[in-house]
Amino acid sequence: MTDSPDPRLTPARPGLADIRLRGSVEATRYVEGQPRRVVVASAPLRRHPTPESGTDTEVLLGDAVTLYDEAGGHAFVQLERDGYVGYLPAGSLGPADPAPTHVVTALRTFLYPEPDLKRPPLGFLGLGARLAAMGPVGEYLETPHGFVFAEHCAETGYTEPDFAATAERLVGVPYLWGGRTSLGLDCSGLVQLGLHLAGLDCPRDADMQETGLDAVPPDGADGLRRGDLVFWKGHVGLMLDGTRLIHANGFHMAVAVEPLAQARARILAKSYGAVTSIRRLKDR
Repeated sequence: MTDSPDPRLTPARPGLADIRLRGSVEATRYVEGQPRRVVVASAPLRRHPTPESGTDTEVLLGDAVTLYDEAGGHAFVQLERDGYVGYLPAGSLGPADPAPTHVVTALRTFLYPEPDLKRPPLGFLGLGARLAAMGPVGEYLETPHGFVFAEHCAETGYTEPDFAATAERLVGVPYLWGGRTSLGLDCSGLVQLGLHLAGLDCPRDADMQETGLDAVPPDGADGLRRGDLVFWKGHVGLMLDGTRLIHANGFHMAVAVEPLAQARARILAKSYGAVTSIRRLKDR
């Protein structure tokens, strides 16, 4: 008996499926997905095409997606970043080209209608958003969406190898279920954002990260060290050193740092139970 495909990662719904799933997933219609790109600062990806459906994750400007269907203002998509499947607001998508040339490295930055900080901003972009710059204009980059301060960005290919340092920059950001921006994060979103900025692939949810990352249990004699991932059933945190954990959590309702021993005792008593594993990324 084979396991059922994970619906979070399977581009299929009742009546429709990716053409590549013909023969393995039953559907009345098989379609070939079309490349698209996110053209808004951020947008919620939902399990169902209704505003009342909870947010599973967020997409950021420049994220690549595969579009399978669009109706009623909702787009059924799969994210290139981590394979997650769900519904985005149709208006959040545009053509796949041009491809991003830069990534936002500031926690947040503003988009302006002109290269002038005194102009009312059009909106903001968060850490990790990607833009297609048409060229520099003074201290700004011109993009199809507006002008952004150039020193808040780096060329694509930029990495921050110390993903724990990225997490530390986000201390105090409010907890938000499904969030993965500097306005709000959940536990696995914090880990994923840090690893992506380090240039590493990372699944979206804590259970996927526990089993899907290229990681091994740390050597017991070595003790815990910076970058080790601590997993509970439904939760994940990141070690800053041998004793301190950083995690986005519902107890503090924020990204917070605390002793691992303190977090373990509280989580065991009040929420996710015992630690299920501790993992260290290979070559770290």
